[in-house]
Amino acid sequence: MTKLKVGIAGAAGYAGCELIRLLATHPNAEISWLMTGKTNEGKRLHEVFPHLRGVPERVFQPLEAASAEGTDLVFMCTPHGVAVSIVPEFLQAGCKVIDVSADFRLKDPKAYDKWYQMTHTAPDLLDEAVYGLTELNRSQLPGARLVANPGCYPTASILPLAPILQEGLGHLDSIVIDAKSGVSGAGRSLNLRTHFSETTEDLQAYNPARHRHTPEIEQEVSILAGEKVSVTFVPHLIPMVRGMLITVYCKPTRELDTKELTGIYRDFYDQEPFVQVLPEDELPRTKNVWGTNRCEMSVRYDPRSSTVLIISVIDNLVKGASGQAVQNMNVVFELPEPSGLESLALYP
Repeated sequence: MTKLKVGIAGAAGYAGCELIRLLATHPNAEISWLMTGKTNEGKRLHEVFPHLRGVPERVFQPLEAASAEGTDLVFMCTPHGVAVSIVPEFLQAGCKVIDVSADFRLKDPKAYDKWYQMTHTAPDLLDEAVYGLTELNRSQLPGARLVANPGCYPTASILPLAPILQEGLGHLDSIVIDAKSGVSGAGRSLNLRTHFSETTEDLQAYNPARHRHTPEIEQEVSILAGEKVSVTFVPHLIPMVRGMLITVYCKPTRELDTKELTGIYRDFYDQEPFVQVLPEDELPRTKNVWGTNRCEMSVRYDPRSSTVLIISVIDNLVKGASGQAVQNMNVVFELPEPSGLESLALYP
């Protein structure tokens, strides 16, 4: 089979770096070009990412030089607001696009304006964009021109909520999402908040009740529930490089127990290669999924407070970004879904 020709825009960031790493061993795809901002323009791959020395060399080009010619798929790993201006050109030229930024995730352009403080300039594409949470929207992906890759927090929050919402087992006004992420989720750009001396030996909440991933989570869980849902979402920054742990709290609509819940979750995700529901006596750890495209979760029922607790972990840069993007690419082009994503977790 002829390999897919793939371009990566915004390739010098963490998501771009992970895409290069994953695609380097993908049997059905190869990187045609890498695009970046002015800082890394003209540099060779190993100069920007020394750990990727040995991967076929590419020179980082300016985004203005991005060419659709001979390219089957473009991954957009650019800051929010960039993809919306350039994606229509790629689509018109016949390229498929997987956007790892937030530009096509929200179906309501007014919500994008509100939460991202910028006007959406391609609202006509929002209905076409498939929300690429693969496990829930797989049937919509084959042949899709435009995929909106989910955010890391939404991925780790929606997957644990899906079974209980689709089964009608959770009170929709009781959902609380306590989220913790490593600092790589903030990107590679310099930022005082993610400076080593600011984050080490510290734990901090940020943007409670106003984080930009809130409307994305609410949009998708409302689809699952069949009615509008509001959630309480509080993210936290933890002093580690990568990894994300989510604890979801929800009041049940009837009496449950941990054994029944675990069975429901295992049945729901039984055929999913990248979601693992743990036994009743095990709890997820971020190290268990480090470097992988897996989401690991467990579910508990607390009879004392009558609360369902679901804990999920992902690697925010893989299942939360680039790994899921490759998973979506595989489904869009009807390739084996695990291709390029079969590596085991790193430990310790």
